[in-house]
Amino acid sequence: MERVLITGALGQIGTELVMKMRGIYGADNVIATDIRKRDDAVVLGGTFEILDVTDKKAYFEVARKYRVDTIIHLAALLSATAETKPILAWDLNMGGLLNALEVAKELECKFFTPSSIGVFGPTTPKNNTPQDTIQRPTTMYGVNKVSGELLCDYYFHKYGLDTRGLRFPGLISSVALPGGGTTDYAVEIYYEAIENAKFSSYIAQGTYMDMMYMPDALDAIINLMEADATKLVHRNSFNVTAMSFEPNEIASEIRQHIPKFKMEYNVDPVKQAIAESWPDSIDATVAKEEWGFKIAYDLKEMTEDMLLKLGGKLKQVGS
Repeated sequence: MERVLITGALGQIGTELVMKMRGIYGADNVIATDIRKRDDAVVLGGTFEILDVTDKKAYFEVARKYRVDTIIHLAALLSATAETKPILAWDLNMGGLLNALEVAKELECKFFTPSSIGVFGPTTPKNNTPQDTIQRPTTMYGVNKVSGELLCDYYFHKYGLDTRGLRFPGLISSVALPGGGTTDYAVEIYYEAIENAKFSSYIAQGTYMDMMYMPDALDAIINLMEADATKLVHRNSFNVTAMSFEPNEIASEIRQHIPKFKMEYNVDPVKQAIAESWPDSIDATVAKEEWGFKIAYDLKEMTEDMLLKLGGKLKQVGS
């Protein structure tokens, strides 16, 4: 990768990925785009363009203008938001992806887009879910992601496009706020713990879901994109994960640092139904074998880092 175009650059993944990749490849070689603009480091710290990914002509012109060799397509509606706006989710998630693949094909770019554990459904094995298994999701987001995996595979086999992807679990970030995902409680809980020493979870106690700390997710994207293509048997997409926990377990870990922290439950039936349709834990063996996937953070280490970083950030905001 030498010149990279990132869509959805102001989202949860994009916000941190842009800055990390600029540090590696140079600020002028990572072009950030989003449908909106705001005054922060992503916009002010390097090249930024307004881009609606459903506009194929505009997408092509931006990619051609900067002579990019890699497209990282992140623009999408997340699971909970997609379920409340299913038609918009299809139009954005699938229409935008198709445009991205066409642009990558025309400009012969390497291509990445994330998938999700949302591709799995109630009939998928719940524990240690394998790389290759039943994918019958019951959400629009899941349908989008399964379709996206197949579409990326099609472009690889039909056109030889170098497509790659990861099935992300819930992602937890100390930088970007949640963006409408079912697993967002695992981000919100840290903010509430620091500010109010209590949290009301919309996910029921005992509901396990896979999670990953954002630094590990960013490394996974970069390492996959830099991996030797000849060693990749699977491409779209690799199971990756760092930990699996239920709400009370993350609350218990927080109490190691904030003893008075209290957990309550006010279950959201829509989000709970989505969570219950997903696996309790997934198997990332294939990613480890094909390109050396590894993590640096478990629940304990992530909690320590989240509380440290968020504590400093929230203190600055309140001062």
